[in-house]
Amino acid sequence: MILKQIKVYKIEPVMNVLKIKGRHLYSVGLGLVIISLGLSVSSCKPKPAAASIVVKPVLPAKKAICCESNIPARFPSLAGQQAVSLNKADAANVGHEDMVFVKAGTFQMGGDNKQASPDEYPKHQVSVNGFWIDVTEVTNAAFSKFVNATHYVTTAEKKPDWNELKKQLPPGTQKPADSLLVAASLVFSAPTHPVDLNDYSQWWVWKTGADWKHPHGPKSNIKGKENYPVVHVSWFDAVAYCKWAGKRLPTEAEWEWAARGGLQNKVYPWGNEPVDAGKAKANTWQGHFPDNNTVKDKFYGIAPVSSFAPNGYGLYDMAGNVWEWCADYYNNDYYKTISRPQGVKNPAGPAKSFDPDEPYAVKRVIRGGSFLCNDSYCSGYRVARRMKSTEDSGMEHLGFRCVADK
Repeated sequence: MILKQIKVYKIEPVMNVLKIKGRHLYSVGLGLVIISLGLSVSSCKPKPAAASIVVKPVLPAKKAICCESNIPARFPSLAGQQAVSLNKADAANVGHEDMVFVKAGTFQMGGDNKQASPDEYPKHQVSVNGFWIDVTEVTNAAFSKFVNATHYVTTAEKKPDWNELKKQLPPGTQKPADSLLVAASLVFSAPTHPVDLNDYSQWWVWKTGADWKHPHGPKSNIKGKENYPVVHVSWFDAVAYCKWAGKRLPTEAEWEWAARGGLQNKVYPWGNEPVDAGKAKANTWQGHFPDNNTVKDKFYGIAPVSSFAPNGYGLYDMAGNVWEWCADYYNNDYYKTISRPQGVKNPAGPAKSFDPDEPYAVKRVIRGGSFLCNDSYCSGYRVARRMKSTEDSGMEHLGFRCVADK
């Protein structure tokens, strides 16, 4: 039987390595990275040659379906390795243009309805100081100014570092040719038929040459999309931009306080009306995910910023369009550690990252959902929805916005 040609080496609980007739398939962060002679680094959805074996990711048993919980990270072993260092002279003039001030306040942070995940509980009292926050996600135009001023190179534009990657592979694993470790990022590729929602490889692919300037790969560009949110940016890239702009990333608590827009204990930035009821309120996935989008909201993919009504604070796209990086490390039990009767003031996240799905990966919180979110799958546009990704990961639906202190 063909299965006799496969040997599985499992390094709990991060990855699986499969050998098939001399080929090594590395499952990093639950995503497949294929390295073999004649093949480029790919992930999630390799194109099999004739009579080849299609190997799917090994997924956790009985894992709840969630739009980001199984997204393959770029390479978890690289997380935390890229320093962010910019001279103060590089910083733009600090100002509050295109920002709004959110007053200090106290709210109940955490899950609001039956869709909430365990890491959204317990709901707990949080107080935050006032802060300035960008009205929209950072756009391609704004990020272009940063890159032109600093000559910054994003994570997705860099080749992976084998010396870091091999630390999570079996001892003695042969290094592939340098030409196979290429700059790439994660791109959405819709299947043409219904698929198992537990298998993210059905709609995510590693695309060589995909980056913020080429969101769908090297043949794409952002011409005419200056007012679209910048994507394919890692946490490191977002922090670098914030430093240049004299700003910072929001804490998870600040982000949720701002997203709620002055409403108390509501499910969405606009209240409790279901996302698909009435007129379109955010850029989300309508129809059957991920194979059929009815485009009720008029957008199949990313939308220009400010395409939908703002929340009560005048902030756009706090639900849908693209996920947004926060400053905090992700820890699934963080809310349990800070919940107390008297509440907590200005929480800044846990001291270190921990995700039971990938305990060795360093992850940061992402918030707000994206154009791929759908109630049948993730409901990521809920204001309490917590999600996470490794610091060096970039995706077609992940961006950020900045905040500034008084």
